[in-house]
Amino acid sequence: MKKWSFFTSNEIKPEGWLRRQLEIQAESLSGNLDKVWRDVRDSAWIGGDAEGWERVPYWLDGFIPLAYLLENEDMIARAKKYIDAIISFQKESGWICPCAEEEIPTYDSWAVQLISKVLVVYYECSRDERIPDVLYRVMKNYHDLLAAGTISLFKWGKARWFEAFIAIDFLKSRYDEEWLTDLARILKEQGTDYTKLTHLWKRPLDKWTFETHIVNLAMMLKYEAVSHDYLGEEYTDAAETLSEILRTYNGTPVGLFTGDECLSGLSPIQGTELCAVAEQMYSYEHLFAATGDFKWAERLELLAFNALPATISDDMWAHQYVQLSNQIACIRFPGKPIFGTNGREAHLFGLEPNYGCCTANFNQAWPKFALSAFMRQEYANGDSVMSVIPVPSTLKTDDYSVTLKTNYPFENSFEYTAEAVKGYVDLYIRIPSFAKNVKVNDRYIRHGDHVYIEIEEGEKKVIRIEFDTTPEFFERPHNLHSVRAGSLVFSLPIEYEQKMYEYEKNGIERKFPYCDYEYIPKSEWNYAFSSLELKLNRKEISDIPFSSENPPVTLTAKMKQIPWGLEERHENVCAKVPESRTPISEEKEIELHPYGCAKLRMTEMPII
Repeated sequence: MKKWSFFTSNEIKPEGWLRRQLEIQAESLSGNLDKVWRDVRDSAWIGGDAEGWERVPYWLDGFIPLAYLLENEDMIARAKKYIDAIISFQKESGWICPCAEEEIPTYDSWAVQLISKVLVVYYECSRDERIPDVLYRVMKNYHDLLAAGTISLFKWGKARWFEAFIAIDFLKSRYDEEWLTDLARILKEQGTDYTKLTHLWKRPLDKWTFETHIVNLAMMLKYEAVSHDYLGEEYTDAAETLSEILRTYNGTPVGLFTGDECLSGLSPIQGTELCAVAEQMYSYEHLFAATGDFKWAERLELLAFNALPATISDDMWAHQYVQLSNQIACIRFPGKPIFGTNGREAHLFGLEPNYGCCTANFNQAWPKFALSAFMRQEYANGDSVMSVIPVPSTLKTDDYSVTLKTNYPFENSFEYTAEAVKGYVDLYIRIPSFAKNVKVNDRYIRHGDHVYIEIEEGEKKVIRIEFDTTPEFFERPHNLHSVRAGSLVFSLPIEYEQKMYEYEKNGIERKFPYCDYEYIPKSEWNYAFSSLELKLNRKEISDIPFSSENPPVTLTAKMKQIPWGLEERHENVCAKVPESRTPISEEKEIELHPYGCAKLRMTEMPII
C-alpha cells in the first residue's frame, strides 16, 4: 500500500472562497490569540506565568500553517517568535516542556506529543534547519525517560499515544535509528487500546471517562494509519470498524459523533465538541494519505463543509464548545444543562465557552484542510498528483503546476489547468460517489471514482469537469429525516438576535470583538416535511463563504408546523422527538440553509 504525501504551504495556495475563509480566520480570533488571550500571550511556554501545557502548542498547530498559506509576514514573524522562545528553553537533556525537573514524572506528556507535532508543522512551513535537531533531542529524551521508567504514559498522553507518530515519521526519514522503533513500541504498549473498549461506546453514560471522550476518539481513528509501518504491523482498516460502531450508536447527520464531552448517543439535542471536529478532520486527512481510500476524503468534506463552519461565528471571533443538530437556542442554562458532562454555557458562542481547549485547537481545521486539497506520490521520472478535495487552489512545484478554479461545494463545475515543466505528471481527480451526469471536457463519461489525466513533459492541459447533485432525504434515528445535496446537509434556519456579554472571569477578559454571545430565537422552529419535493437554489458567494445571512445555496421544501414541544425540564431545548406529528398549520414553502450557515437550526425532522 503506497502512501500519499502532503504538499507544503509553499507548494499549495488556497484560492477563491477558501482563501477568503482563511483570511477571515487570520483577521479574527486565530490570528489574534497571542494579543488577547492570556493563556497564549503570557504562556509558560514563552517564559510567562499562564498555562504551560497544551494551549500554545494547540494554537501554533493552526496559526503556523495559516500564516504561511496566506504568506502573512507579520504572522510568520510572530510564529517564529514563539518557536524561538520555546526552543530557547529546551534543556540540555532534550526536555522542552515548561516544568521543573522534579515535576517531569508527574507532567502529562501529552504536551510532548503535541509540541513534537507542532515542530514538524513548523519545519514543513519554514524549512528552519534548527528543527530536526531540536525535535531529535525532544524525542530521544522522551524515549530515554519512558525506557528507563522515569516517566510513563497516563491520562491524556496514554489516550493519545499515536499523536507522537507524526514526529516519529519525520525523524525516521532522516535518522532511522533503532531507538525510534523502540519508542514506537513503548508508546503502543503503554497507550490505550481502543479496540478493546468498543462496548463502552454502545450505551453512553452520564459519566466522564478518557475511554469515551469524544476528542480522544476523533484522534484515535488515525492510530493505525500513522503507526502500523513503524510497529511492523499489517494495515487492517481498523478505523472503518471503529467508526462504524461510533456512527451506529452516536452518529450525527454531518458525520460527527456526539460527545458533550463524552459519547452522548443518537439524540439530536446532544452536542459535539469543536475540538473533535478539528481532530476528526485531521484523522481523515491522514487516513486518506495512508490508504488512498476515497471514503475518507468524502467524509472529510462532510465535516469541513458542515460541522466546522456551523460552530464558529461568521466573523470567526466566537465559537461554541459544542454544537447540536437540533439547536433552537444558544442561551445559558439556568439550571442543569442538557449535556452529559458539559457546563451551562457550552453551546454559547464566545471566547472560551465551557473550556479553553477549543479556543486554541479549532485553529488547525481550515489550514490543514487547505493543505489536503492535493496529495502526491513521488516516482523517479515524475509524480502522481491526486486532487483529493476539489476546492479552489493552486499547486506549484519546481516541476509542475495544477490550478483548480471552482466554487465547490456550492457549485459543481471545475476547471483544472495542469502543466508539466520537468518530467511527467499523472493527475488523478476524485469524483464523489454522489456525483451524477459527470462530464469531462463537455463529454459525459461513465461514472467512476476518479478521472485520470497524463501530462507529459512540456505539456499543458485544461480539464473541465461538471456533475449534478440531487437533493435527497436520508433517514435518521427516531423516525426523523435530514436533507442533503452532495456534501452539503441542509437545515431549517431559525432567526435570532444576539445578546453580547463583556466581562472578566478567572483573569480572562471578554471584550468586543472577543466576547460572549447568547443567540436568542425569533422565528418558529416546530416544523415537519410535508412533501418529498425539494428544489435546489444556487446564489452568489458573499464575502463570508458560509454566511448565515446570505448562504450561497439553499433548498426549498414544503413544510407544516407540528406540536413538537420542549424537552422535559428545559425551556430552550426542543424535545428529542416531536410530541405529535399532526400538522397545526397550512403547508408553507420554507428555504433551508446549509447546516454550516444555520447557527440556530432544525436538522432532524419528521416527514408527515
